[in-house]
Amino acid sequence: MGKPKRRKPNTRRRQSLPGRVFRLLAMAFVWFVLISVAWVGIYRFVPPPITATMIGDIVAGRGAARHWMSLSKMDPDMARAAMAGEDSGFCEHHGFDYEAIKKAFERNQKRGHVIRGGSTISQQTAKNVFLWQGGGYFRKGLEAWFTVLIEGLWGKRRIMEVYLNVAETGIGTYGADAGARRYFGHGADHLTTHEAAQIAAVLPLPKQRPGTSPTGFTRRYGNTIARRMATIRNDGLDSCLN
Repeated sequence: MGKPKRRKPNTRRRQSLPGRVFRLLAMAFVWFVLISVAWVGIYRFVPPPITATMIGDIVAGRGAARHWMSLSKMDPDMARAAMAGEDSGFCEHHGFDYEAIKKAFERNQKRGHVIRGGSTISQQTAKNVFLWQGGGYFRKGLEAWFTVLIEGLWGKRRIMEVYLNVAETGIGTYGADAGARRYFGHGADHLTTHEAAQIAAVLPLPKQRPGTSPTGFTRRYGNTIARRMATIRNDGLDSCLN
């Protein structure tokens, strides 16, 4: 009988557990970056078909009425109203208004809870399209990442166009055109200053603020937005949309 063959020693070192975990995390990160960039790139040309908030309303039985309208067809006052109510420096910042974030943080610290955010239209668009409602540092981190992506890959005009088409403008209602049809009986291609301002006044709390015959704070806020729109127009603060 011949001697049993000796197994050759395995010269390949087995990777340690921390090494394997690190490798998996690195691969997951690379795939996340690639997928998110591709996702944002597609929506640069394709209207987002649905969002997490819309799905929530559909599941809850509220529906999700929406009708896409390009920014070129939409009344320019709608974009001005959104800027007047939500983000007057939209054309000037690169996705983040650090001064507004600082002021919001100081207000919230004084009250002991969140009463006001400092999100720009770019941040709100990133949240509305790619993420979910609610807070938390993890979601905020993702929001910042997608904000950087849409600022770099879309540009201001596309960001405003998507925002005005996916933002919640009432219970089960999404976009300026669907909001205009619900509240005024016509599309967003022909809006008066006060109609555009009323839609913008609803945006922060669309499930609580009435879009027709508003009273109290909503009415006063709409009037304030209408006055601010003149400044947006006269000072050329909406120049990035032209």
